[in-house]
Amino acid sequence: MADLLPTGSAKLGAVSTPARRALFPGVPAVLFALMTWQVLADGPLLRLDARLSRALIRPDRFSELLSDLGNVQVAVPVLLLAIGCALRFGRGDGAPRWWLPPLTAAVLMALLPAVVVPWKEWTARPGTPVVPPAVGYFPSGHTATAVVAYGSATLLLLPRLRSPAARRALVAGCAVLVLAVSYGLVRRGWHWPLDVVASWCLGAVPLSVLAPVVSRSTRRSSSGTPSSRTGPSSPTTSSDRAARARSRGSGTNRSSSSSSGSPGPC
Repeated sequence: MADLLPTGSAKLGAVSTPARRALFPGVPAVLFALMTWQVLADGPLLRLDARLSRALIRPDRFSELLSDLGNVQVAVPVLLLAIGCALRFGRGDGAPRWWLPPLTAAVLMALLPAVVVPWKEWTARPGTPVVPPAVGYFPSGHTATAVVAYGSATLLLLPRLRSPAARRALVAGCAVLVLAVSYGLVRRGWHWPLDVVASWCLGAVPLSVLAPVVSRSTRRSSSGTPSSRTGPSSPTTSSDRAARARSRGSGTNRSSSSSSGSPGPC
C-alpha cells in the first residue's frame, strides 16, 4: 500500500506529522505568553477580565469545596494511584520501556511548581476584591495542578480501557473535575477568570509531552511485542494456526470416513 502513494504525498505526510505534533503544545504556549503579556502590560484584556469576574463572583461554601479539588493533597494522590496502576499493568504486559509513561507523568507533575511559583512572583498580579490584598495570583496554581494531575491520570489509564463508553466516561470525568475546580476558584473569588484560562494553556503543555510517550508505549505493546507470559507472538501465532488447520483437516477426514461407512438416519 505504501508503494501506491505518490512520492510527493509521502513527503507531505512526513513533514506534516511533526508539524502537527509541534502545533499542539505550541498553540497553548503562545496563548499563555500572550496572556502573560496582557498582565504585565495592564492591557485591555484585564479590564474585560475584571468585568467578567464581578459578574461571576458569588462566594459560598460549595464553590470553595469545588476549588479544593485542585489542592495538591487531593489531585496528586489521584495521579499517584494512576501511576501505580500504569506501572503494574505495564510491567505485566512486558512492554518495552513500560516504566517511561508513568515516570514522565511524575516528572512533569514535580516540575510544575518550578514554573508556576516563579511566574507568580514575576507577574505579581493582585487578587480580586474579595481576597486579602496580595500579589502572585497569575497563573492559578490550583487550576494548573488539576489540569496536569487529572489529565496525566487520564492519559495513563485510557489505553487500559477497552470499552469506548468507559474511555469516554474517563475523559468526561477528567473534564468535569478541571471545570469544577475552575468554576469554584472564579465563583469564590480566589482567582480572576484569566488566571484560570492561562493555567488551562499552561497545563496543556506537559500533557502534550506525555501524550506521545503514552501513545508510543501503547503501540509497541500492541504490535506483537514479546511478553514474559506469551513469548514471541508471531511464531506462536503461526504455529497455532497451522496446528488448528491440521486438527480441522484430520477431524474432517475422520468424519467423512465414518459417515461413509455407517448407515444413514432412519
